[in-house]
Amino acid sequence: MNYNFWFVVGSQFLYGDEVLETVDKRAREMAEKLSEKLPYPLIYKVTAKTNKEIADTIKEANYDDSCIGIITWCHTFSPSKMWINGLSLLQKPYCHLATQYNLGIPGDEIDMDFMNLNQAAHGDREHGFIAARLRMPRKVIAGYWLDEKVHKRLGDWMKVCVGVSVSKNMKVMRFGDNMREVAVTEGDKVETQLKLGWQVNTWAVGDLVKEMDKVTEAEIDALYKVYEENYDINTDNIEAIRYQAREEIAIKKMMDSENCLAFSNTFQDLYGMQQLPGLASQHLMSLGYGYGGEGDWKVAAMTAIMKAMGKNGNGASAFMEDYTYHLVSGSEYSLGAHMLEVCPSLSATKPRIETHHLGIGMNEKDPARLVFDGKEGDAIVVSLIDMGGRMRLVCQDIVCVKPIMEMPNLPVAKVMWRAMPNLLDGVECWITAGGAHHTVLSYDVTAEQMKDFAKIMDIEFVHITKDTTVDSLEKELFLNDLARKLK
Repeated sequence: MNYNFWFVVGSQFLYGDEVLETVDKRAREMAEKLSEKLPYPLIYKVTAKTNKEIADTIKEANYDDSCIGIITWCHTFSPSKMWINGLSLLQKPYCHLATQYNLGIPGDEIDMDFMNLNQAAHGDREHGFIAARLRMPRKVIAGYWLDEKVHKRLGDWMKVCVGVSVSKNMKVMRFGDNMREVAVTEGDKVETQLKLGWQVNTWAVGDLVKEMDKVTEAEIDALYKVYEENYDINTDNIEAIRYQAREEIAIKKMMDSENCLAFSNTFQDLYGMQQLPGLASQHLMSLGYGYGGEGDWKVAAMTAIMKAMGKNGNGASAFMEDYTYHLVSGSEYSLGAHMLEVCPSLSATKPRIETHHLGIGMNEKDPARLVFDGKEGDAIVVSLIDMGGRMRLVCQDIVCVKPIMEMPNLPVAKVMWRAMPNLLDGVECWITAGGAHHTVLSYDVTAEQMKDFAKIMDIEFVHITKDTTVDSLEKELFLNDLARKLK
């Protein structure tokens, strides 16, 4: 999909044709120059002067699949009552850019003609009021339109809108059900589709096995070459790698045939399969698909969404699980990993394909998987949970580090990090908020972007930062509960 955004500028007839012609010319220039700086094109649509112009433009935006958000600005004063009908119909993400065409005030030249033309400080406040009055979710970005900081914030918001678009079209393929007796991987799929747009359905593992049986040796040869190009092969068990290729090809064919962007499976249901997909799942994630272990369809979908949001970065968003802690005083860390399925986009070096015994599940043979250490850097971990009647998005700031020790006998992909505000308080905050053991870890997507995503989707957002305390979080959660009950 070739995404774009629409630039809708507000004015009115009061100032005459000459002013409107100037506004139109400047708005067109701004859209063209901003498009050169932003990750997606900004298309100037109209200098809106009437209720009908605004409503017609927004109706058009709603039905244009390539338009995934609108950006508004008021060059002059634009009476906000004429925006009511249009904004009340808007179904796309909405950003209000509070800027002005000129950088500074020309002290020697300023007169009333200049003031009548350059009324953004005046017009943007009028425009802002009506969105507040309508209780509309929106992003407000203030600053000079040629400023790099404005470009960065607009670009980040655009990437959020990509995530929203992906979410609204999300289909998740579940192979079997979730792991038995696990609570956090459950959830209301109907409510999730109403709120987030996800279609979450189940396909039989037996159907996957049938698709695997159709995969040809030539197809496996071709994918094996891809593995050789991207990974170091550190095993003599070539058949195990080829079996993973067979699984990957079959899973991808099934997902693509149903337009699914994410999938989940469980080691408790491998009917007719020799190995749990490890390398297969990891390589599929490197291609942009989302994955969730143990039937966790929520983290599968969020992985695909956050990968799409970070596409213009390094693509480093991945399914993750908190596995164990290092609790030595003054050196507290989390170790994140999974049995097999962590995306190689997180790797600090070229991943290795290895084959080892997996002492859990129904594997007949040892699965091949990618083994690596995660890269260093600031990141977040995100968990979407179903609170019963509403969704909560829990986000925690972390700092990923080079593993502080060698772990030669741990044959999995792993990432080590410091949680904010510190490990112990961070764990208490995470548990207090109900965050799951499955997360999406991302080096690309920021907490502000996830907050914007939650705002657009009208779901609760909880952010654990370096300044969060358990007491402050408990108060925040109480107020969130109260606010949701009053809505």
